[in-house]
Amino acid sequence: MRPLVEFCVNNLSDEMKMLKDELEQDPTLDVVEYGCLGNCGVCAERCFVFVDGESIEADNAVALREKIKKARAESVDPYDVDFDLDRLP
Repeated sequence: MRPLVEFCVNNLSDEMKMLKDELEQDPTLDVVEYGCLGNCGVCAERCFVFVDGESIEADNAVALREKIKKARAESVDPYDVDFDLDRLP
């Protein structure tokens, strides 16, 4: 199952739109935009997304991109892999 990244339309500044567009090009992610994510206090002050239901916040989209990468790396399940049988010894 691919990680789900959720954007709030009210939080889509130009830099956040660029981040969303970038993440939409990643075939390992599901990216969705909603009218409201109910996180209005944060939305009014900072860049944020939900990644698999967890709020991730930053002062700008560049910092948010790095936090998203870190969250994805930490959530990788090493036992959830598709084995290529042709590569087995």
